[in-house]
Amino acid sequence: MSTNRENGSLYTKIENRIATVEFGHPASNSFPSELLERLEKEIDKLSGDDSVSVIILRSEGEKAFCAGASFDELMAIENMQQGKVFFSGFAGVINAMRRCKKIIVGRIQGKTVGGGVGLAAACDYALATEAAAIKLSELSIGIGPFVIAPAVKRKMGVAALAELTLAATDWKNAYWAKEKGLYARVFDSIKELDRELELFTEKLASYNPQALYEMKKVLWEGTDSWDNLLQERAAISGELVLSDFTRNALNKFKK
Repeated sequence: MSTNRENGSLYTKIENRIATVEFGHPASNSFPSELLERLEKEIDKLSGDDSVSVIILRSEGEKAFCAGASFDELMAIENMQQGKVFFSGFAGVINAMRRCKKIIVGRIQGKTVGGGVGLAAACDYALATEAAAIKLSELSIGIGPFVIAPAVKRKMGVAALAELTLAATDWKNAYWAKEKGLYARVFDSIKELDRELELFTEKLASYNPQALYEMKKVLWEGTDSWDNLLQERAAISGELVLSDFTRNALNKFKK
């Protein structure tokens, strides 16, 4: 199912205690602010749903998993307040994933950039295909991946965060991402990925929901400060995006 709607689409299907949340957008599954807000609310809602033990986060189509934030919206930012609101979008989703009472499994079927890498890192477990290369290109347009950095650092470590951010124009392949801890397993094809995803999530959903919740809390220990931290980071990006340097870089990029 693919969408041409300007603000993208979000669908949830619940079956056998597994909630599958699928987002989509015609621009390589990128996120306008409205779609990020809807995803945040959906994760919060599923967190309190007693009929759900496990959440699968996936995107539509067979190509990119997620191209990050909406480029058009980024170009349209005119003041610091708008900038902070724009960059707060991924902060809201990552914090919703962090405080969610359910284990979240990511299905990463293709290339992932910027905020999309943050989403993969905020999953409790991620399965990918070998097409799922990653890139953090923010420095190349004069900003930085400040909001998602805590999630990437927590999952992959400071050295991998430095390598991804400073080599801002380089793609890192899925096996590199697995070696650094972003992905648990990498598969040759989407078919193999989906087969394993089904087996893995069925097993997870059969476990004691209370034990899964207690485990989730253990996995996210020491991240309580993120509610404030990610908002502060959004403000840094909101300020940088208004700089002449970034404006020029964005205009070049657009052309």
